[in-house]
Amino acid sequence: EVQLVESGGNLVQAGGSLRLSCKVSGFAFEHVAIGWFRQAPGKEREGLACFGNRDGSTLYSSILKGRFTVSSSYAENTVYLQMNSLKPEDTAVYYCAADPDYMDRSEGYGCHFAYESDFHYWGQGTQVTVSS
Repeated sequence: EVQLVESGGNLVQAGGSLRLSCKVSGFAFEHVAIGWFRQAPGKEREGLACFGNRDGSTLYSSILKGRFTVSSSYAENTVYLQMNSLKPEDTAVYYCAADPDYMDRSEGYGCHFAYESDFHYWGQGTQVTVSS
């Protein structure tokens, strides 16, 4: 059974940091790409970052302005999202999702969070709240 489990969400003051984890099980972790997304109340879900485990590629949304960093631990089958300089507008439910075909895609764009349909498996989400 494929599972993605997020953890690490919390209440934090503006300017603080959090590290979210996405533990993956049920398929070959080293072959998939993991995307991070978030959804704030009343807003559409937005893509934040991608990490490709097969080639180590990364992609970030320009809205992050370098505040977030994604990394991966093959030993722990876990992808992390380090979030620094948090702002109240970062308050949202954060999700990770797996794209198992990112290296085999004929279009050649790899992992891209703009294409949510590529992400076949999703976690349940973790709440991040940033107070002002």
